[in-house]
Amino acid sequence: MWLVAGAYFMEFLDATVITTALPEMARSFGAQTVEMSTGMSAYMLAMAVFIPLSGWISERFGPRRVFGGAVFVFTLASALCSLSTGLWLFTGARILQGIGGAMMVPVGRVAVLRGTPKEGLIRAIAMLTWPALTAPVLGPPLGGFITEQWGWQWIFWINVPLGLIGFILALRWIGVSQGEARPFDLPGFLLSGVGCSALMLACDLASHTPFVLRDVAVLAVVGLVATVWAVRHLKRAQHPLVDLRALSIQTFAVAMWGGSVFRMAINSAPFLLPLLFQLVFGFSPSMSGMLLLALFAGNLCMKPGTTWVMQRWGFRRVLIVNGWLVALGFVGCALLVPGTSKALIMAVLFFSGLCRSMQFTCLNTLSFCDIAKDRMNGASTLSSIFFQMGIALGVALGAAALQASTLLNTGSVTLELFNFQVAFLAMALFSALAILDFVRLPDDAGAHVSGAKSGR
Repeated sequence: MWLVAGAYFMEFLDATVITTALPEMARSFGAQTVEMSTGMSAYMLAMAVFIPLSGWISERFGPRRVFGGAVFVFTLASALCSLSTGLWLFTGARILQGIGGAMMVPVGRVAVLRGTPKEGLIRAIAMLTWPALTAPVLGPPLGGFITEQWGWQWIFWINVPLGLIGFILALRWIGVSQGEARPFDLPGFLLSGVGCSALMLACDLASHTPFVLRDVAVLAVVGLVATVWAVRHLKRAQHPLVDLRALSIQTFAVAMWGGSVFRMAINSAPFLLPLLFQLVFGFSPSMSGMLLLALFAGNLCMKPGTTWVMQRWGFRRVLIVNGWLVALGFVGCALLVPGTSKALIMAVLFFSGLCRSMQFTCLNTLSFCDIAKDRMNGASTLSSIFFQMGIALGVALGAAALQASTLLNTGSVTLELFNFQVAFLAMALFSALAILDFVRLPDDAGAHVSGAKSGR
């Protein structure tokens, strides 16, 4: 668990850590800062294309080889990023890094969950959840600090010793398993790759200010058509690239559909809050990053209590009650004004961090509580696809809420406090909408994992 969680942290951190280093990197490459988004998009698109492939590769070569190889590829790509002297070399290295990351996430999770008994599932999922919660928050301030102190290259050099250690430990700790010679589903790979990458790119373009509506709409339509076609193919194929059978299990389906709506709302916060602090409150980037650490503190402080809470009240009640608390946290963010003390701001963010940590762990545990061992690979791949789309859609949703709020504010293109208040209230509404799916769960959903008794 520690090995895979550490690899997750390294992978999730690299998705956000370069955001504050982009101006310095642009100067180093002799490029415009806006052009540096190519490196971020390339990483994201490589993840989107190759995550659906990870399940087949894991079955074909075994989790030990694939996870160890993914860590090695990610580490090699990190070194190439540091050595890059131009934008296109850097973009190529980021594509390679994204391929390694796409293999690490679902394959590493399968390696852990297949060897974890049901009664240990909550602890295992809690361990695998913290990188996804903490890395997006720590990434921007950490990237800014490293860039200021040592140079942007060290953002990637730090991965090298960590990756080499992870590679050696993967070979020692992950058991050898016999691969399966399942035929490769080329149509499924092409359709899912086009669908996921087009949707991810549309979300990325939608998060830019201003964005070209025509480009976003075309990519979104292409992505939706390809995704629907891919789902139709995967349901009919004899050997589908991604096994969709897990979606017929209620607990997994609720964690994916309602959980995705929740993740979209939650993943908008690391996008909206720094903009609010810098554009409206007038805080420096470093101060904005320091304030966001309150979210990180809330995430950590909730971890010791997640198991007890789920055992005491069960998945359904925790998801419903805590879902309202998550929405309340967004309302608290909407009530922040430039005169609010930093201590109160941190208190609101700390509360939000507590609630989102609880909800993430609960949803991720619910995802796999009823999944049989032989379906774990397909379920893990599906979960990773939903997770990555939730991150991309969350940023796009936050940007869209800001854009829409300018129409309410007499069409002003300058972002003001009112715009962020509308955006945070919209995210509160999205958090509440997710509860509609959680209500469908029976009282004893996942009780064999949580140990909770229905009727409490």
